[in-house]
Amino acid sequence: MHCNPFTDPELARRLAATRDEMARRNLDLILLSAPEHVFYLTGLDHWGYFAPHVLMVPSQGDLVLVTRAMEHVVIRNQVRNATFIGHTDSQTAADVIIKHLAGKTTGQAIGIEALSAGLSYGMGTTLKEHIDADIWHDITGMLDEIRLVKSPEEQVFMRQAAHAADAGTQAAIEAIHDGAREADVAAECLAAMTRAGSTPPGFGPFLRPAHRMAEEHTSWGDGQHHEAVFLEVAGCVARYNAPMGRLVNIGGISDEDAQMAELCSRAFDATLTALKVGVTAKDVYNGWQAVVDDAGMPEYRRHHCGYLVGIGFPPSWTGGPRVTGLRHDSNLEMKAGMTFHLMSWFTETGRGNYFVSNTVLLNPDGAQVLNNTPDGPHIA
Repeated sequence: MHCNPFTDPELARRLAATRDEMARRNLDLILLSAPEHVFYLTGLDHWGYFAPHVLMVPSQGDLVLVTRAMEHVVIRNQVRNATFIGHTDSQTAADVIIKHLAGKTTGQAIGIEALSAGLSYGMGTTLKEHIDADIWHDITGMLDEIRLVKSPEEQVFMRQAAHAADAGTQAAIEAIHDGAREADVAAECLAAMTRAGSTPPGFGPFLRPAHRMAEEHTSWGDGQHHEAVFLEVAGCVARYNAPMGRLVNIGGISDEDAQMAELCSRAFDATLTALKVGVTAKDVYNGWQAVVDDAGMPEYRRHHCGYLVGIGFPPSWTGGPRVTGLRHDSNLEMKAGMTFHLMSWFTETGRGNYFVSNTVLLNPDGAQVLNNTPDGPHIA
């Protein structure tokens, strides 16, 4: 969050892969605006992405990065592979892009991320109306696909982020007791992750009492803990997010919840076994669902049993608004180098509650859990 974390060969590899895909799609120029993609190709790591950033990637020649002129110092310090054009606050990025491309794009095919969180409808419309192109293509998802498989350099960041997630989770577990303030548990978690090398993650952390467990995306409040505590946190290194989750019981665990914890672990292990190079996402989900069905819960379904993770900017650790999930209906092929937030989640079952999740790396010979915190049950 203070420097470009990528080597020149890594950036060159990514640009080559991008241009190969551009050639396959017969694109002369693409305009990238998702923060994850600008970062992926340039290494620009700062908090300025609340304002539009557009990276112009031609099939040949120099990359051009456009954003506010006030960011010139951080861009000079971090970006080594793109020319910078800044705009004043009385201009827009679109104004500068239109001027820069005037007379250069006649007859060209240009790609734009129509569903990018970094591109407003108004800006996209302005660009299309004022840039002379033969045809515009929606390239939403193009860079997402390229980013699915992590290079060895990226895998190092994922391992470091997973280590930080373990530190935060273990600190939170140690801080939980009957009457513990929700804010104090959160503070211990965040402090431990920071000390372990994490920067603020793209999402969360989510620490909440069990009666709000099924809320999915809410976090701590101003109360005290007197029941089980749901923990879902992500360490973040070089913007690579490694999430994990645990459930911590206070004082003891009911027989129902203990039985659900055992089922939860068995189902998680089944997904690890099913997660292999060459299978599909639905094969992995079906591995989890088969254990649930065998336990006499065929009516219990989840929208997925995990999803791919990596680079993520707020408000997401999934890498943008798109969740590439391990769903029952997905034919996405599993490839070595993919990283996942793999989970086994049981709430509102009528037979107890439990939850466990980890960051998992798919190696050529199988799936590897990158976290080391025991699954539990954890009793505070």
